[in-house]
Amino acid sequence: MTTIRTAAVIGSGVMGSGIAAHLANVGIPVLLLDRVPEQLTSQEEAAGLTLDHPKVRNRFAVTALEKLGKTNPAPLYSETFASRITPGNIEDDLAKLSHVDWIVEVIIENLQAKQELIARIEKVWKPGTIVSSNTSGISINAMVENAGEAFKKHFLGTHFFNPPRYMKLLEIIPNEQTDPAIITSMSDFCEKKLGKGVVQAKDTPNFISNRIGTYGLLITLREMLAKGYTVEEVDAVTGPAMGRPKSATFRTLDLVGLDTFVHVANNVFDLVTDPVEKDVFDTPALLKEMVAKGWIGEKQGQGFYKKVKTAEGKEIQALNLETMEYAVGRKISSASLEAAKQAKGTVGKLKALLGAKDRYSELAWNILKPVLLYAAEKRDEIAETIVDIDNALKWGFNWELGPFETWDAIGLKRSVERMEAEGSTVPEWVKAWIDAGHDSFYERKEGRIFAILNEELREVESRPEIISLASLKQQNKVIRSNSGASLIDIGDDVACLEFNSPNNAIGADILTMIQQSVDEVRSNYRGLVVANEGKNFCVGANLMLLLMEAQDGEWDEVDGIIRLFQNAMLKLKRLDKPVVAAPHKMTLGGGVEACMPADQTIFSAETYYGLVETGVGLIPAGGGCKELALLASQQVRDPEVDLQPWINAAFETVAMAKVSTSGHDTKRLGYMRAQDSVVVNPDHRIYEAKQAVLRMDAAGYTPPAIEKIRVVGENGKAVMQVGAYSMLKGGYISAHDQLIANKLAHVLAGGNVPAGTLVTEQYMLDLEREAFLSLCGEIKTQQRMQYMLSKGKALRN
Repeated sequence: MTTIRTAAVIGSGVMGSGIAAHLANVGIPVLLLDRVPEQLTSQEEAAGLTLDHPKVRNRFAVTALEKLGKTNPAPLYSETFASRITPGNIEDDLAKLSHVDWIVEVIIENLQAKQELIARIEKVWKPGTIVSSNTSGISINAMVENAGEAFKKHFLGTHFFNPPRYMKLLEIIPNEQTDPAIITSMSDFCEKKLGKGVVQAKDTPNFISNRIGTYGLLITLREMLAKGYTVEEVDAVTGPAMGRPKSATFRTLDLVGLDTFVHVANNVFDLVTDPVEKDVFDTPALLKEMVAKGWIGEKQGQGFYKKVKTAEGKEIQALNLETMEYAVGRKISSASLEAAKQAKGTVGKLKALLGAKDRYSELAWNILKPVLLYAAEKRDEIAETIVDIDNALKWGFNWELGPFETWDAIGLKRSVERMEAEGSTVPEWVKAWIDAGHDSFYERKEGRIFAILNEELREVESRPEIISLASLKQQNKVIRSNSGASLIDIGDDVACLEFNSPNNAIGADILTMIQQSVDEVRSNYRGLVVANEGKNFCVGANLMLLLMEAQDGEWDEVDGIIRLFQNAMLKLKRLDKPVVAAPHKMTLGGGVEACMPADQTIFSAETYYGLVETGVGLIPAGGGCKELALLASQQVRDPEVDLQPWINAAFETVAMAKVSTSGHDTKRLGYMRAQDSVVVNPDHRIYEAKQAVLRMDAAGYTPPAIEKIRVVGENGKAVMQVGAYSMLKGGYISAHDQLIANKLAHVLAGGNVPAGTLVTEQYMLDLEREAFLSLCGEIKTQQRMQYMLSKGKALRN
């Protein structure tokens, strides 16, 4: 794998600064360069600066660096990582490029400008340094046509998608002379170090994702205009019903920016020669008109949608294409859409949508068919494999299935028959594949995946760092399972506990499986990984069940649920084999408490982690308070050192339901322990957790000693409660918030005992359970629980 310790990014715009931020995220020091300003700002003039002053000459890069901390969503995992970025300018700092391992060009999308910059880079280029261009579609070969042979071998395209931290896709585009070893090593580096999903694209207009994705959006626009569909109708069809994001078509265009989209479409229009293809990429007059008006999407406040302030709050209005006026959109429904909504999984939804034969089913087919045909037609021109094409659309446009996977899902042979019956031309290679007896482009055999390559079925290379629980379940590797969880053999005598209840909410079934898993692993395995492949790791406990029991006054049942939760977590913690948790995305409330017993937590970089129970009028009672108190006690072992600041920090974090903005940010909130770590590529989480288990086992794992917790006691509780009282008097919290905070303070302090008292974990769990039960009986807490279940957000009453 290529060793890249330092990098330089040239161009500090949104993409350039975003790429620099992500390099900083993974620990790489970055030099961020831009042009030298040609005139002073009024502030610079007032400060008496000149064009020669370093502050002025570095202004563009410095300003971009300052914006990183204000941008939402945040480009940095932690604001402290900004210190890894050094701003500069291309005139004064050009020579510094000879001291970095990777130079990324991210300037304006103009071939001549890029060629001129590359010529300047080559003059200071150190042989062996990798140079790449972040371009959405300009020819990589054309950029270096005047460069030397050695430089060309080390030059390639690296097309990041915006925003670089969050978008998985990275297209690598070699030029005709790029060293194959560099292509391989850069692909490995970008996957493992940057956490990207890498595809290799050919040097064609817009490469893979933007070529197919832009075509699909333009086809959708044309179908809408030809058949008179509304903006809301198209988005109702082209969102989750088709396995696409909720932003569907027009919210996506608003997010991207219509001006940006037109530029990307024009790039293909200018470069392709086939008149039929050229016609599709000729931007519709509607888009040109909207761009001319400045209605280019979210960055200007309006595009196909517009947010309007009303007396009741904000209202989202949709553009009426006949009147070119905005109005509140109507709810769209039909037999096909309802069938898709009720169907399970993307394959089921697609079949339901296409099978209903109504107006919206027709729309779905008429925009899906040309995209499938276009992807097949361009297969060999734009990519090495259909896998690259499918992955590019999944990772770049967030489709659930790529074009060829979609074709398999709807039935390859049957859909081709329908296409030809409707007069469409199907590429000969597709028909030949079907004639050879194949019903799909992909086949799965014993957990292995095969795909068409050079007109034969070839196994798709599987990387050892990617452990698929879904694939293992197909291979009958399930050890135990129930309705909420499964215990899966992931190899090398390591088991994985997977939650698979709705939203991975923790109920009795998961808690039962945790206890059974501990017994199974104790007898037969080297250790346990706690991880899953859900959209989120776990959004907390089963709130609906708790609310129903509380409203019915079934306090013994509520008490039993909490005891079961606490006992399961304690049993997991006491397992005499290593346990590693690997959370990802939203890991809230009970999800956090399910990770806390682990010997080590390996956070995905995109982990949003926090004990948020106060948002529904409760406090953590599955061991969360106890674990925070224990962590504070362990961090301050000297009895002469005041423990209060650590407990105050934990109190503030839990009382305010703070959630980390990344896996790294868990450290700021006090959740990350010394042994915990972060993995950037989410696909590698389970593998890394398994390796951690194996390392602990090989080192002769000994479970941590059971120790008592030093608490701040009654006096410490008073300190926290005074803080809550001040918040109440200041109008920052409600009386019910204060009640919750007082209960939380009582638990975190260890109850009414003298400061410095040593208490057991069970004692702390009993305090948690008592406080939780009392809050469940509060009407305002029940109102908060009901509001969260119905509205999906917290009620402040």
